Amino acid sequence: MPAGLLLASPPGHAAEPPALPPPAQAGTIQTGATQAGTHRTGIAEAGAAQAANLSLYLEVSLNQTAFGPPQPFELRAGRLYARVATLRAIGFALPGRDGGETLAPDELAGTTVRFDAAQQRVAIDAPLSLLDLRTQRLNAPGADAPRATASPGLLLNYDLYASRDDRSDNATAFVEARAFGLGRGAFADSVLSQTGVIRHYRDDGAPRRTDSIRLDTSWRWSRPESMFAVTVGDVISGQLDWTRPLRLGGVRFGRDFGLQPYRITTPLPTLAGEVAVPSAVDLYVNGIRQYSGEVQPGPFQLTTVPGITGAGSAQLVVTDAFGRVRTLDFPFYAAQQLLAKGLSDWSVSLGVAREDYALRSFEYGSAPLLSADLRYGLSDRLTFQAHGEGGDGVANAGLGAAWLLGRAGVFGASLSHGRDGGDAGWQYTAAYNWSNGRFNFAADTQRTHGDYRDLASRYSLGAPRVSERAVIGWSDARLGSLGLSYVRLLYRGEPPARYAGATWSRNLRSRASLSLSYNQNLDRGADRTVYLGFTLNLQPDPGRPGTQLSVSAQRVGGLDQGGLDQGVIDLSRPVPGDGGFGWRLQARGGDSEEGALAEAAWLTETGRFNLGYARQGSRDYGYASASGALVWMGGHAFAARSVSDAFAVVSTGVPGVPVLLENRPFGRTDADGMLLVTPLNAWQRNRIGIDPMELPADTRLDRVEADATPRDRSGTVVRFSIDTIRAAVLALRDEAGAPLPLGSAVRAGNGEQAVVGYDGETYLEQLQPRNELRVDTPAGACTVRFDYPANARGIARLGPLPCVREDGR
Repeated sequence: MPAGLLLASPPGHAAEPPALPPPAQAGTIQTGATQAGTHRTGIAEAGAAQAANLSLYLEVSLNQTAFGPPQPFELRAGRLYARVATLRAIGFALPGRDGGETLAPDELAGTTVRFDAAQQRVAIDAPLSLLDLRTQRLNAPGADAPRATASPGLLLNYDLYASRDDRSDNATAFVEARAFGLGRGAFADSVLSQTGVIRHYRDDGAPRRTDSIRLDTSWRWSRPESMFAVTVGDVISGQLDWTRPLRLGGVRFGRDFGLQPYRITTPLPTLAGEVAVPSAVDLYVNGIRQYSGEVQPGPFQLTTVPGITGAGSAQLVVTDAFGRVRTLDFPFYAAQQLLAKGLSDWSVSLGVAREDYALRSFEYGSAPLLSADLRYGLSDRLTFQAHGEGGDGVANAGLGAAWLLGRAGVFGASLSHGRDGGDAGWQYTAAYNWSNGRFNFAADTQRTHGDYRDLASRYSLGAPRVSERAVIGWSDARLGSLGLSYVRLLYRGEPPARYAGATWSRNLRSRASLSLSYNQNLDRGADRTVYLGFTLNLQPDPGRPGTQLSVSAQRVGGLDQGGLDQGVIDLSRPVPGDGGFGWRLQARGGDSEEGALAEAAWLTETGRFNLGYARQGSRDYGYASASGALVWMGGHAFAARSVSDAFAVVSTGVPGVPVLLENRPFGRTDADGMLLVTPLNAWQRNRIGIDPMELPADTRLDRVEADATPRDRSGTVVRFSIDTIRAAVLALRDEAGAPLPLGSAVRAGNGEQAVVGYDGETYLEQLQPRNELRVDTPAGACTVRFDYPANARGIARLGPLPCVREDGR
């Protein structure tokens, strides 16, 4: 990203710092120098002039900023002197001068000195051109990598679907099994995953059949400190836009930025500037404040984290110590395709080709294959790309790059050569995109020349001869959103395919929306689709989920003859995201088959369940589905909704404890004092807490919140210690029945200590069934003996309890 230069103060401000008002007290000396030469303002009191050749250690402030420890100065005839080494330590540059030389700071042009003899302080104001101050870096994004943990456990995600009509029935189950945190070393920091599909079905009176297909099996180990990950098993090669991936059975290793989600990998706009006095800095990106902080005198760099893609505008507002405000507008362009300067992203995949995926469980090729990719940020404007692959007679290599064209967008290109035996050819690509929030444009082309080959060509469809795309989008609050698209695709030996489309949508007030789309085959005039849809939220409060009405009409084919018209009316109440009941009714009619549908859905803490009945033409069928997860961790089994990422198990040992996720109520612990909390973000801090306000008063907590950082697709146990205590307020009396003196020290037999307060009362919370206390009073030590009531609840009040003097007097 280009950096912008900010002078947070106007030129005259840095060269001529404003004079501070002199303290109105005796013993103050003010001296100064201008560009024309040195002058002295005199001495406030005659007595101060007699302090010539006096060595002093003074507290120093430079440009209204305290320096730190006192520094040595010498007062000669009412004028302060210091060694060059001392002035350099404070912040002056003073090039070419010997460190042992002594000079008066007010000899330097534009420098003023104020000496407060009563406070033993000196205030120096100097232009920034004379100073050598460290550049302050503000809002710099960190490469934070919190320590992630994974507790031993097992997880099973399931997605079940069953349907039945008068001719056939079908039951399908998709399952994902995971094991994590097991063993030691690398095995404890890894995840073993297995996915598969099981189907039991019958068609048109044929015998029932049961098929099962293994999909992916993998073992993944990650090291977040270095953003390095290894996957063994079924992997997918490639990661560049201009290469084609291939499923392999083998190993893949390389960099994974997802292991450090707090790291920002793209170039960030940076504002550089300097201030002469302490100032407040506020940064706004597209009108939204993103940063607010303080900056000390000297140069600084402020890094913006736009949070957007495309062209934007940053505004820096600097308010100095005198209340003056200066503003700078700084345009920038944020591009996700680029890497920051010096940052690399790479991967290597090695194995054999996976064939007939989702059709056969163990169908692999025999020839070893290798694929490698690299991206490297040569600068904040240019990212280099490279790719190579080979095996089974195929050799392919290519180079590419992505350039940032200032605020004009991003351009990318690549050139690669591929060979398979006697067949060889070239592939070249070019892509361009630009956006500014309201308008976006993207176009790319990929073409091959000759008999271009890659690994995907050997095991699947060959590369297209031509693949082109262009998209234009525009949005306006009043007119809505408009999009135009063009696609061209050409494969060897097949007719070309070209399509153009247009979409428009607009929100009508806050409860309704209208959408229109048109798609046209440019090579076949009769191949077109027109769609019109209207949606209305029947809930009066648009901020709450409610019943929705949707009406749509679609025509497929010619506008005059031979076209098919279809209309749909849909009335639904979506299932609330935090759980509950929902339903849907739908009716379809037109030139194609008529139909209807009725469906009910439930989302609970243990999963999502659907039940429905539908008609399609003359065929009626019923269906049902269920999805969720089963988890075993911490010696406990849980039923939950599907777990796509990480999770945590909260253990308190106490039932009914309210648990919070990111300060929002999530649930309560079960009869065993445990609760499964999902979903969490892997490798990130997820704040989990408990609400102590609903716990009894006689409980003690070790903490009320914790940051849970689980590993990828794994779970971690978060423990909160909740103990029931014997607590009481004790009213202590001396042998005469008077309250013990305020401040007397109390020590229990178990070591707990307390202090006597007003009216002789003290508080202890680690009492035993039988207790003996020693109390040290101004009159001497005494002893209190008492039993804690067996039926006490909460914080008991006991007493008055006599304190017997140890000497018996």
